[in-house]
Amino acid sequence: MDASVSTLRDTAAWHELAERLRPETRCFVDGEFVPARAGGVFETINPATGQVLAEVARGTAQDIDAAVAAARRAFKSGVWSRMAPRDRMEVLYRTAHLIQGHATEFALLDTLDMGKPISDMLASDVPGAVRTFQFFAETIDKLDGMVTNTAPSALHYILRQPLGVVGCIVPWNYPLLMAAWKLAPALAAGNTVVLKPAEESPLSALLLAKLFLEAGGPAGVLNVVPGFGEEAGKALALHNDVDKIGFTGSVEVGKLMMIYAGQSNMKRVSTECGGKSPQIVLADTPDLDSAVAYAVDGIYANQGEVCNAGSRLLVAREILDEFTEKFRQKAKTAFVPGDPLDPRTTMGPLVTRAHQQRVLGYVEIGKQDGATLDFGGGVPAGLESGAYVEPTLFTGVDNAMRIAREEIFGPVAGILPVRGADHAIEIANDSIFGLAASIWTSDVTTAHRFARDVEAGVVWINCFDHGDMTSIWGGFKQSGSGRDKCFEALLHHTQTKSVWLHLGEDPT
Repeated sequence: MDASVSTLRDTAAWHELAERLRPETRCFVDGEFVPARAGGVFETINPATGQVLAEVARGTAQDIDAAVAAARRAFKSGVWSRMAPRDRMEVLYRTAHLIQGHATEFALLDTLDMGKPISDMLASDVPGAVRTFQFFAETIDKLDGMVTNTAPSALHYILRQPLGVVGCIVPWNYPLLMAAWKLAPALAAGNTVVLKPAEESPLSALLLAKLFLEAGGPAGVLNVVPGFGEEAGKALALHNDVDKIGFTGSVEVGKLMMIYAGQSNMKRVSTECGGKSPQIVLADTPDLDSAVAYAVDGIYANQGEVCNAGSRLLVAREILDEFTEKFRQKAKTAFVPGDPLDPRTTMGPLVTRAHQQRVLGYVEIGKQDGATLDFGGGVPAGLESGAYVEPTLFTGVDNAMRIAREEIFGPVAGILPVRGADHAIEIANDSIFGLAASIWTSDVTTAHRFARDVEAGVVWINCFDHGDMTSIWGGFKQSGSGRDKCFEALLHHTQTKSVWLHLGEDPT
């Protein structure tokens, strides 16, 4: 499905393309699209309209069994794990190229499935998925073993080998990109994979599997089973023939992943479970306007449905009033809810009506706890048919309030006044989460001390949400134990083996 540059700027043209879209909805197992074995389907809903987008195969434990069996056969055969590294690299490079070539279709699938603005898909998610597959393709021939220094009577070396079958469970907020983050390192390391996409946004994963096969990926290496978490996801995590689970999602389900691993075969588990990221703006910020712009983007981008959303704004008392006024003005123009198929839209609906109600419930909780609703807090006028929530700001927030402690996963920010760097770090660390944090300061000592002392896996200084594929992505505490994007993510999909060769020359 190709689109000209002029089409990409035309809302009507995007709606026409959406009408013509016929997504694949079956499971992808052993290189073929097949219906769910029990014949079940579920509806995926367009959150901008509330209308049914498609009926998707409802995978259950039977489908997970079939997908894992296909992945195990492919792994044992060596068709992927023992493929020459340069050949495996070429498959991932071709996959990246095909993702780019299907950018329009991927953009439509995720926009219609979970409400992300089409412009965001084209500017961020699709290019990000392309870069992810390119980066991990480039790592394949960089995996080294080691020869250690031993006595002359022995040769000792360490092999680094793939784990086997990896189960990937990804969230709905970045369907294509999160699938790429999980799949690319697992595949690059030589593993075979069973992917369970979120039931709210399963469609782009099925297209991705098709393109991997088209790129030369052998049948059975990448399998996709859509379905519900308590059915397909649980079955994948409990499966005794799965060697690792890579999970991104809620804390509650992340904990279940670890329990399921213990109840089954003690498989490895890596988790990324969200956060409550502080954005700290001190009185000596080098550029208050930039700090405000980053703060607005940090909470309202992607409708606030971001693991590292900077929802806690810790602002020095000396600049509190000025920051708040600038934040109000910037938020009014930067993020305006609208039709996600309109390239001018900067904020789409939340993923489901249920999630919309959950976020609106937190607005009420904030009021009840004594915070001041500064702006937003409701459904935008004229968009009542979709799952929309206005950009929302609370002032007068205390870190003991629920809106300051619990992950809302929506466009709701709270401003908390702080007395200085030490007070800000204390509040930042007073959380069960530790995914990301940022600080704005002109003092290099303060910046380094913050980076050292803040309990977060990702730290930004005088910016927010910057990085590239070399950047480690993962958190501390209950934000999880996994690492995505970086070379370390590749290593987490391997295991080491010690080989001791006795040379027959016993020491005298």
